[in-house]
Amino acid sequence: MNLDPLLYAPLAVKVHLATVVPAFAIGTWQIFLSRKGSVGHRTLGYVYLGLVTVTAIDALFIHSLMPKAPLGLSPVHLLVPFTLFGVVNALLGARNHDTRRHRNAMIGVYVGGMLIAGGLTLLPGRIMHALLFGN
Repeated sequence: MNLDPLLYAPLAVKVHLATVVPAFAIGTWQIFLSRKGSVGHRTLGYVYLGLVTVTAIDALFIHSLMPKAPLGLSPVHLLVPFTLFGVVNALLGARNHDTRRHRNAMIGVYVGGMLIAGGLTLLPGRIMHALLFGN
């Protein structure tokens, strides 16, 4: 593991990583291990959704994939509105005691925002690939 790619990364990348790592850990706990409906589940859920929201908004400031594209946005940025829509639906589902809506939104955010987007960061040429596997 070589930390140089992260040390020299733009601030937006550092913020993104600082919010997505705990969000991934909390999301994994919430989906697979927590007791649904408990005070701990609800509390960690709010923390998770806050971290995911910051991560998604911060992604708009990361332009390393296609810097010459309009506004520096790439196709992976399409996951930002998907994630924010999922956050809102998860909150509305929980507030209205619509467990199906809440569960589906949370799983969608986790799969789309954590697994798919996270998986894409491991492709060659990306900072996380260089961080974990070297150049």
